[in-house]
Amino acid sequence: MSSEEQNPNVEADASTDAHDAVEPTEEVDASEERVEDVNPAELVMQIEELQNQIGKLKDQELRTQAEMHNVRRRAEQDVEKAHKFGLEKFVGDMLTVIDNLERALASMDAEDEGLKAAREGIELTLKSMQDGLKRHNVEAIDPAGEPFDPEYHQAMTMVPNPDVEPNTVMDVFQKGYTLHGRLVRPAMVVVAKAP
Repeated sequence: MSSEEQNPNVEADASTDAHDAVEPTEEVDASEERVEDVNPAELVMQIEELQNQIGKLKDQELRTQAEMHNVRRRAEQDVEKAHKFGLEKFVGDMLTVIDNLERALASMDAEDEGLKAAREGIELTLKSMQDGLKRHNVEAIDPAGEPFDPEYHQAMTMVPNPDVEPNTVMDVFQKGYTLHGRLVRPAMVVVAKAP
């Protein structure tokens, strides 16, 4: 038995292969006809339109990157501010304690031997409170003798005084405080004015 007799599909496969080889040639011919039908002016317009779209997309990408950079920077600043000023309310509460300790010292007679131990204890407590606040960048504002600054001082009254320059702080009712340079509480002051 010959190989052709053994496999009758061989001729069918060969004819199919020959037919497949012809089809791509026909497709190429059809595409050549389509390219010849296209107007060069239309191609130029399409290229320009695509270039415009590419330009717009590049611009949009740059804007998106810039916006993401700004968002990241704002978030970092917010975190930094939260770290710096997270203690602001706590500091405000501690200032009341410092004020009370200073008032207690001012009301005690320095000459009274019976109060000497209590006075020393209050002084040490006040000093440790002030040192603790300084470690956290809390600074006192005690502007006696300085020019009045409305950013950091609150004028309680103005008193005529010919011996002092006008707008000078004559007396401090209550010290002011800042946290990392930000005002927590203004200093309450008496300001001199021209007579």
